[in-house]
Amino acid sequence: MSRETKSKQIIVAVVIWCVVLGGIAGVYRFVISPFFFDRLESSTGSDSQYAHTFRVAVDSFSGYSILRSSVLQDELKADGIRLRFEDDQADYAGRMKALESGKADLAVFTIDSFIAAGAEMGSFPASIILVLDETQGADAVVAYESGISKMQDMDHPDAQFVLTPDSPSEFLARVILAQFSLPSLPDNWAREEDGAEKVYKRFKSARQNEKRAYILWEPYVSQALEEEGAHVLLDSSQLKGYIVDVLVARREVLAEQGDTLAKVVESYLRAAYSYRSRMVELVREDAKKFGGGKISGDQAKRLVEGIHWKNTQENYAHFGLAPRTESKDIQHLEDIVEKITQVLMTTRALDRDPLAGKPNTIYYDDILRGLRAEDFHPARKLSILGGVEDPTLDPVAAALELPPLSDEQWDNLAQVGELRVKPIAFGRGGARINVQSQRELEDLAKRLVSLPSYYVVVVGNARAEGNADANRTLAEQRAAATVTALRDRGLHPNRVRARTGVPSASGGSAQSVSFIVGQPPY
Repeated sequence: MSRETKSKQIIVAVVIWCVVLGGIAGVYRFVISPFFFDRLESSTGSDSQYAHTFRVAVDSFSGYSILRSSVLQDELKADGIRLRFEDDQADYAGRMKALESGKADLAVFTIDSFIAAGAEMGSFPASIILVLDETQGADAVVAYESGISKMQDMDHPDAQFVLTPDSPSEFLARVILAQFSLPSLPDNWAREEDGAEKVYKRFKSARQNEKRAYILWEPYVSQALEEEGAHVLLDSSQLKGYIVDVLVARREVLAEQGDTLAKVVESYLRAAYSYRSRMVELVREDAKKFGGGKISGDQAKRLVEGIHWKNTQENYAHFGLAPRTESKDIQHLEDIVEKITQVLMTTRALDRDPLAGKPNTIYYDDILRGLRAEDFHPARKLSILGGVEDPTLDPVAAALELPPLSDEQWDNLAQVGELRVKPIAFGRGGARINVQSQRELEDLAKRLVSLPSYYVVVVGNARAEGNADANRTLAEQRAAATVTALRDRGLHPNRVRARTGVPSASGGSAQSVSFIVGQPPY
């Protein structure tokens, strides 16, 4: 054997022994040593005071302040339960992946983001167990009046919404696109900025005559309105059942630890009850601890005014567990999911319904059903509310009911925009609404429940050519028939009125009706 061959064999042998010794060292370091250390740690440590720890994927939105509150944590601690919050900076897709992989047990979502993230993933690894809150003015569309004086001014090829993508801001824009007729708005209708602060800076530096609308949330809405010529085109207080935050639980956790999760829901509702009159204080504390800085008392007050936290009775109503007499106009969660899915499809955020027409598959009512069966009340067991013997539940928030208007007030309504509705078809030369359009009006009546702040003017359109008197009479009859159809489908009589439009050109649209929403001028 040559010296060269022998040297190579020695080198190979050394390499093999190095690999073997490295493998042994790796096994010792990563398997054997941790095993013995764990045993040592166990034998020289103590049992945790917590029997259950739930990892919660969340962000710093003030609507989640009750979930992070000390009252809730203390309640849960007494039952050996801990919530560990992991701020993912509102990465909804990542949040859904964390639920799927088991890295998160609970998470918060707006319903639209939950649907969109599930559609992107192709499955829904979690189910809604509680409705947390709904924004009622905290999100708003702001513009300069010289550029956009009403929503219909966005019907222009140069118009754009400036917004934060993958946020309630984007969804608010999609609601507008789904509800209002804006055929001239370009396909690239969104100009994206990274957060409300940057949207606000873009607003401040903009030319006031630009066709731009800016979607902001508090405190930037209030700051924007301090600028001369700024006004609100639409805010979330004028919508109902669109920007809704929910708590979801991983399905495996629900199946295996449902009783423990019921304690989390129970404690949350108690905490929400206890903070009813001190939300400003809580929001300030929460912002300091989780929101990245201090906010003033006025800013906290505006935030609280812009968020409606859901109480126990409202949750029963949303989940269909309360009688209609107690539910008032609270929308069933199934209906909310359906209409939000429709908005996402109408605006092409989704190409199909990811729930295949089964919205009930993404919410779970057993926990709340059990609480209702046990006659649960959040005041019981709260030491801070000791002495309450047989309290009644806080009622569902009063429904908005628009007052009747005089003829003059109807004539002076400030027009907001024209609703997006398929042309209503009538029998030839008459005012009988055809079957397909009857269904369209039924859908419109449901949509108008979600626009509770607006009055509706049904404009009967008349043809320009032919007998002017006959055309006007036909237009009046068709508008009146449409108003009757909407009232028959539940639209309050105070909210709707018929009107005849100015004779227009020939064609189908000149013989149909249009729907204008408006509000009394400020």
